Amino acid sequence: MAPVVSAALGALGPLLGKLADLLVNECGRLKGVRREIRSLRTEFTSMHAALQTYAQLDDPTHQVKQWVSLVRELAYDTEDCFDKFIRHLGDGGGHDLGFKEFFRKTAQRLKTLGARRGIASQIDDLKLRIKQVKELKTSYNLDGVASSTQGHTIVDPRLAALFAEEAHLVGIDSPRDNLAKWMLEEESKQRRRVLSIVGFGGLGKTTLANEVYRKIQERFDCHALVSVSQKPDTKKIIKDLISQMSRNSDFTKDMESWDEQKSIGKLRELLQHKRYLVIIDDIWSISAWKAINCAFPENNSSSRIITTTRILEVARSCCPDRDDQIYEMTPLSDVHSERLFFNRIFGSEERCPDMLIEVSNAILKKCGGLPLAIISISGLLANRPRVKEEWEKVKRSIGSDLNRNQSLEGMKNILSLSYNDLPPNLKTVLLHLSNFPEDYAIDRERLVRQWIAEGFISEERGRSCQDVAESYFYELINKSLVQPVDVGYDGKVRACRVHDMMLELIISKSIEENFITVVNGSQTVWGNSQCSIRRLSIQDIDQELASELAKKDLSHVRSLIITSSGCMKHLPSLSKFETLRVLDFEGCWGVAQYDMDGMENLFQLKYLSFKKTDILELPSGLVMLHDLETLDLRSTEIRDLPAIIVQLTKLQHLLGGFNGWKIPVGIGNMTNLREISGFGITMNSVGSVEELGSLINLKVIHVRCEESQECKSHAEMFHSSLCKLGSYKLHSVWINGGNSSLFELLDSWSPLPSCLQRFGMGTPYCFSKLPKWITPALTSLAYLHISLSVITEEVLGILGELPALLSLTLYRLVLQGREFRCLKEFRYQPFGKGAGTLVFEKGALPKLEKFDLWFNVSMAKAYGFYLGLEHLPCLKDVQIILENQDATSPEVEAAAAAIRKEASLHANHPRLTLHGV
Repeated sequence: MAPVVSAALGALGPLLGKLADLLVNECGRLKGVRREIRSLRTEFTSMHAALQTYAQLDDPTHQVKQWVSLVRELAYDTEDCFDKFIRHLGDGGGHDLGFKEFFRKTAQRLKTLGARRGIASQIDDLKLRIKQVKELKTSYNLDGVASSTQGHTIVDPRLAALFAEEAHLVGIDSPRDNLAKWMLEEESKQRRRVLSIVGFGGLGKTTLANEVYRKIQERFDCHALVSVSQKPDTKKIIKDLISQMSRNSDFTKDMESWDEQKSIGKLRELLQHKRYLVIIDDIWSISAWKAINCAFPENNSSSRIITTTRILEVARSCCPDRDDQIYEMTPLSDVHSERLFFNRIFGSEERCPDMLIEVSNAILKKCGGLPLAIISISGLLANRPRVKEEWEKVKRSIGSDLNRNQSLEGMKNILSLSYNDLPPNLKTVLLHLSNFPEDYAIDRERLVRQWIAEGFISEERGRSCQDVAESYFYELINKSLVQPVDVGYDGKVRACRVHDMMLELIISKSIEENFITVVNGSQTVWGNSQCSIRRLSIQDIDQELASELAKKDLSHVRSLIITSSGCMKHLPSLSKFETLRVLDFEGCWGVAQYDMDGMENLFQLKYLSFKKTDILELPSGLVMLHDLETLDLRSTEIRDLPAIIVQLTKLQHLLGGFNGWKIPVGIGNMTNLREISGFGITMNSVGSVEELGSLINLKVIHVRCEESQECKSHAEMFHSSLCKLGSYKLHSVWINGGNSSLFELLDSWSPLPSCLQRFGMGTPYCFSKLPKWITPALTSLAYLHISLSVITEEVLGILGELPALLSLTLYRLVLQGREFRCLKEFRYQPFGKGAGTLVFEKGALPKLEKFDLWFNVSMAKAYGFYLGLEHLPCLKDVQIILENQDATSPEVEAAAAAIRKEASLHANHPRLTLHGV
């Protein structure tokens, strides 16, 4: 695994790799240079080892933190120095070369006296800083700090939840009663059951578990409650369970001398013939659960275990059987949040003064239904004057108070547990989320591409950077650190959102590590003045902040992300940013007026997004960005691409809307492309359309192909290219426009696109029959959006046999019982009349979860408005548009009532949305 940039170590890992590369190429063989580089590498290797050791400390001293910060800053500056110097040596002709090859091309320039003086001066400055850092380490006496550090006792922040007074609990009655009822069900079966409560830190998992425990404990022979924590001592946990459940002093005699194995054996002996109830609170790993679970016998006595965890994967490991249950905690509703908040401050909801209601609602919004946050902040406000200005001050300072105020310490500790448990790679990508404002839905692909561009990701055990980055994204969700937003038909999460309280924590951590500087109006914190700004997120900036920012050295900023249109007029000149890897203007209006001079000097830029901006033409310097990997121009008014864009051969994602750009001649040389969109097929030379077939790494292609009698040859050539791409790695095809020639050719596709996962068409064209290539042999096809003029039983049979199909959109359909084994999402959008003939028979769509229907009332009344929803056992979401053409108002009301009744009688109680009533 290649070294990566991280929040803890900065660029130290990649820097060591670059210094190693320098030693083996021609630059390293020049007189004097090799010795200097070897000296730098030795010093940084020693520092790297020390930083890795200090990173393991649970509670490092202030001196350790300060020294680590100095080393991290030194490593960043050293990498920047070498990157810039080597770039200045080049003549622009080495942009397609790797790091080693580039050095071979430019080594001759180092032989000039001026070049030698340049690098010698740079290295002398670095050596002086290294000497100072080494001396500081000695003066701080840090060499033995890792082995000598004693962990001090920390009060378990979850203890209060175990002994919460019932009168102070809000919103817990219903889940407590339901879970208690479930725990006592089917006692006659005598099987052991496990309930695992999972959710974000501070949601009240321990409180709920304890309330269920209290309600049912009298029904059991013995009961106990233990907390596991992040570093479990299995032997101590087992002995604690024995102490709580054994009333026989002879049984526990000499317990202090028992080892882990004997302790487990004794607990099994104790419980073998008893009906037991146990809470295992705060499990952080599957291995911890397995170590404890083996002590509980399966004794057919209807025993029950309750576990709590923040990690969904752990919850699943606790509940392997069908009789077990995972309960996912959700935030408090607005009503319950207000009740808890006002009761704790005023003793009643009605006693809040009118002048404080607005600011209270703003504070509650920030708490986001998190009971721990509401309790902590209400405790803080209870001791403040009941004056609006004072409460406004608390609202504005919640983030900074998280670190300073004792009333909020418990909340900070709870949230910090999750952060501290993360490995360095996940800490880094979590801190990166502080780039985005509160309540912001952060797109998964945007994150993944930025993480890769920043150097946070490397290939692991044969997995690509893309796959590794996506696995990190899902790990953050799995650990309840971010909330999933917009889960698709395939189970993939399209975006995530960070809880406001967690966002405050990671912003404070980012400031502490000098990882990201967030400019956000009055909440801006500039951090240590001795440290350079490394990453800059501009969310809210006025003229005063802009003047302050203009005084800063921005030459070391690696990423610049702007998330508010109002920021553009105050943005510093692009020429001030020299080391950018990421430049993201997504969603900002005013980009068209921003001065893009200096873009050609951003030689390390890998990610550039103008998505959803008002930009009208691309900056001329764009074509010099030879390291660029992502160029996102979706939802812009850019009408054409410069012809020499084909020189950007490292580009992987070239994304546009459906403006119908010309395909540049030479695109066939851009073989690193993995995704393209926005190109028109019929407005190019046939040769450039043919070149698309050379993009051997292309996975996603979205194009427009308009009807044109003169361009039949273009359609033929695109079909030929598509067939070639299908034999490579093509995963997704979407075609807009109504070119009948192309769709007639698409009746066949050879060789079969074996990797194809998505095929869609946004066009009025209808196939007269199902294309021949759509067969059950397409084992990966999960999404199909297609127009067919006639649907036969044979067609339904073929579609029903597609083994991976999850989402299907069809037109002009009469559907009867047919087993689409995997389908989860289905849309029925008929043209004209005929919608009322749609009925699901038993066995149809056994896994369907979401169903959208255009429902023709006048046709459906002949069938009693019946749909057959009860034959869809997994149904969760139904959306129906009632088309009331030729129908009376009573008929529309009758149809709506029949559909509502059918949905209400469904065992899953699916969410029903009716339009047109």
